[in-house]
Amino acid sequence: MTTPTDCRLIGRWRIVEADLWDRGHLDLGGPAMLVIHEDGHGEIAFGALNAGFDEMDEVNGSGSAELLDDGSVEIEFAYHLGDEATLKAERATISAAC
Repeated sequence: MTTPTDCRLIGRWRIVEADLWDRGHLDLGGPAMLVIHEDGHGEIAFGALNAGFDEMDEVNGSGSAELLDDGSVEIEFAYHLGDEATLKAERATISAAC
């Protein structure tokens, strides 16, 4: 996942909703999370997908994140030959903007 380098986006985000999946699926393997690094790349984990693997099959894809007026993040997410989704995340309480 890449995003323009924006200090307000860097950090850990809790994925709270998605257009394709309910909350039970998002949190299937633990709390659904997104981490955005300073270089604009990130890591995402929800459902059976974790940092490049979906149900133990390696996957790759792309995404973008946009900071919304309410302080949440909207994530456009797609992986190769897989789902495309819009996710919403809120800053994790253990992470602060730089």
